[in-house]
Amino acid sequence: MSERSVSKSREQKRWYTVLAPEQFDRQELGETLAEEPQQVVGRTITTTLDELTGDSNANNTKLTFKITDVGSDSAYTEFIKYELTRDYLRSLVRRGASKVEASITVLTTDDYRIRVQPVALTTKKADRSQEKAIRRVMIDKVHAAAEERTFEAFVDAIVDGNLSSAIYGDAKEIYPLRRVEVQKLTLEARPSEVAAEEEVAVDVDADEVAVDADE
Repeated sequence: MSERSVSKSREQKRWYTVLAPEQFDRQELGETLAEEPQQVVGRTITTTLDELTGDSNANNTKLTFKITDVGSDSAYTEFIKYELTRDYLRSLVRRGASKVEASITVLTTDDYRIRVQPVALTTKKADRSQEKAIRRVMIDKVHAAAEERTFEAFVDAIVDGNLSSAIYGDAKEIYPLRRVEVQKLTLEARPSEVAAEEEVAVDVDADEVAVDADE
């Protein structure tokens, strides 16, 4: 492609300002270039929590947003992932101590399906039964948080550290802990997607019942 063609192609494109959801005060996340508005939908953008909040202590937390709608010159997003950086997670691990992890899938009160991955770091090496008990606390606390929170409120509980503190408070009674973190949260399905999956499951069950009746 000639330089003139490249220049003309760029002139036909326009920049869209990517904005965070209202939950994050519609802050500007960056810009993206496209010829047509619909080309922007579905793109993702990742930033750090300190860039949104100005808190320098939050530079180890990455947030990912997905563009779902486009206005005249703005692109609007939804939150889809919270994740701690690998370097930060590695810095938490100590030799001779235990690292207890869990991966838990839950539904929030407004029917968002999310996968939550907490991690607990002990001061010394815990035995297998203690690790199992700590993991049980994680699972129970995550389920309890989802049962009483919307998706937005659940995300807030993780970003603010409230869920980690709740896990820490109970799990430290099992074995001394140095730290508890939620290392990742991922949006797996929105309410409409969850409802569609449930409809399919009901149809499959109905078909199986009909087959059984025919037999």
